[in-house]
Amino acid sequence: MRRHRSTSSTNSSNGVSSSSTDGNSSTSTGGDPSSDTPKLEFAQGTVLRMATGYNSKNTGLFFDADYVADKGENGAITLANGKSYSAGDLKPTWVAVQEKLGMVFENQYQGNSAAKEWEFWKERLSEVDMVSGTASNLTEAGAAGQVVNLAQYLDQMPDFKAYLDANPIVRLSIAGDDGQGNISAIYFAPYFDGVNDIERMPLMRVDWVQKLLDGDGDFAADSSGTTATPACQPYMPTSGKVEVEVVTKDGNSTEKVTKDYDTAGNIIAKMNDAGSMSGVDAVNMLRKYIDEAYGGYYGTTRSDLFCGQNAAWDADELVALLRCVTSNAQTLNGTDTIEGLFSREDNNNQRRVDMFRFAGSLFGVRGLESRQDYLYVGNDNKLHDARQEEATYVAIERMNNMAKEGLISTSFINNSEESSATMLENDLGFMHYDYNQTQTVYNKSKLQEGEKYMAVMVPVARWDDGTGEQFMRFTESWRSVKTDGWAISAAGVEGNTDKLNAALSLINYAFSEEGQILMSYGPEEFRGTGTFNFNGKEMPVISDATYEELWAKESGNYTNYARRCLGSTLSFVKSQAFEYQCTHEVGKEGAGYISNAIGKGTIKHPELALADNPWYTSVPTVLPNSKAENDTIAGFTELGNSGNFGQSKDQNNLLVNIIAGGFTGEGTTSPAECAATVSNSWNGTQYLALKNTAWDILLEEFANL
Repeated sequence: MRRHRSTSSTNSSNGVSSSSTDGNSSTSTGGDPSSDTPKLEFAQGTVLRMATGYNSKNTGLFFDADYVADKGENGAITLANGKSYSAGDLKPTWVAVQEKLGMVFENQYQGNSAAKEWEFWKERLSEVDMVSGTASNLTEAGAAGQVVNLAQYLDQMPDFKAYLDANPIVRLSIAGDDGQGNISAIYFAPYFDGVNDIERMPLMRVDWVQKLLDGDGDFAADSSGTTATPACQPYMPTSGKVEVEVVTKDGNSTEKVTKDYDTAGNIIAKMNDAGSMSGVDAVNMLRKYIDEAYGGYYGTTRSDLFCGQNAAWDADELVALLRCVTSNAQTLNGTDTIEGLFSREDNNNQRRVDMFRFAGSLFGVRGLESRQDYLYVGNDNKLHDARQEEATYVAIERMNNMAKEGLISTSFINNSEESSATMLENDLGFMHYDYNQTQTVYNKSKLQEGEKYMAVMVPVARWDDGTGEQFMRFTESWRSVKTDGWAISAAGVEGNTDKLNAALSLINYAFSEEGQILMSYGPEEFRGTGTFNFNGKEMPVISDATYEELWAKESGNYTNYARRCLGSTLSFVKSQAFEYQCTHEVGKEGAGYISNAIGKGTIKHPELALADNPWYTSVPTVLPNSKAENDTIAGFTELGNSGNFGQSKDQNNLLVNIIAGGFTGEGTTSPAECAATVSNSWNGTQYLALKNTAWDILLEEFANL
């Protein structure tokens, strides 16, 4: 067991001194005036070389030439504040930071993802002062002395320290080994794309569900296709009764509804017994099942089973609905084809992985939306790895059966180009699993009057939280520390206290109340007058001109607008308040149902704390393994991003491959064999042992906070 020590602002590491500058003109931030702790003073105009941004040249601190050419005129882009910006100009958020704090930013960002940006600079860190990287990259680099240990300066960073004190799970999520066997280090400023809220959710063309399921009498259509030969098998019971807690239709309270399999049977079993059938017959079979299974609870608005505040749908009912949708293309879009499930970009692995994330929610499997790798905390308070569990591959096999039936888009299966935008604007796609705001904006930009693409309730599934298997709703898609962050280059600021203090001041300011708003909303000139209540806190409103501009320049996508035009939401703390104001009314409706269900306890989720039942504890974004341990883990190449479980754009992912093509390849021909291969042949057992070593130490550290 490693020894622990408390953090200190007087200890200096990585060759960086914490003494204040004697410059003639200085800016001071942080610290109690009555304290002996040195303030973060630096010379006015200190230059910080910034190798920082989000994921592309368009999403850095400075305007990119291609973006200005695309969105501007005559070599300049004019924004809602009335000012014009040329290629290479600093974006408004960072102009405001310069004016507020007094440092000057120099662009060194190469326009890469965090992982690739770090790879570019890791051997040239003397050329930059701040650098983007993944949490794991930066934590490992810190242990090797390449980036500054922020924990040594916390007493001089009162806003950052206060944020960590108020959010101890965040402190645990960024804890690192200091190279001397202690895990009190912090090597990067955490990034939050919202915090303590649901992240991804299912989205459906609810107008199609209503057209198929609602009304008196039988469904009829002039023309329909047929369902495919059944491949999906029942997931839910085939007999007995299941009680599910739901929010009432009016949203004011909760109640229990019963799935009566003794009366109605299991819808998948019944459809499978009937074999391939017409789309009309499939819809009428599903209508009858809903009436009988729920004892008339949904009346003639059967679509509420899927789309209502009181929704109670499960994986089997979704498969039945997908069969109905894909076999009734003529009724729904006037063509011969509708794709059931799709991803935002069916040829982009970064988006394709959302398909297995959805599988976890559908079939009650933890670890598929983990904040770190595929790890989750079990009720035994130990870390578990979804890649090493047979249940994961059983769920993925169920998704592959859906693909075999044509319920997953052809472009996903073939890894060919298709996007959510074209799926929706061409009435080709029914459903995917994604972020609410960015996808429901298509209600305005891509859909026609009467068409409605909306977030729907998280599905009911069998979950075992250690208290016994139960049918409930649970989402692992919960906002916490993201996997990217910004760090201070030790070589870049070495011997230059002005640079060090300026970089520390920037991080501290970003976590102040004022800084958090700036990093979310951009400067005051883009905000309106007054405030509104968001999650119990008064937040600014955006100006009408800003709202109009984000639609004109980015089709209503708040995140793209903020990053590409304002320079906000690139890192640090992003409030969801701005995004909420920019959400389409349809988006607000569906997300409102889900938020209400979470508030009333009918959707459970991980907690950003050490929960009484550890199964509900959110796994930290990084774990404080030593450099030697991280070097060992890096050698487990089959487990890594360059191996079989990558989640970035051009990487390979075994789970995605199985969904699309089934079990193939040596050691991966069945669920049991896949799990065993990961554990025994791909070093999964050793990987998990090392992660649990760090987790145990982290728990001990938490007890000392």
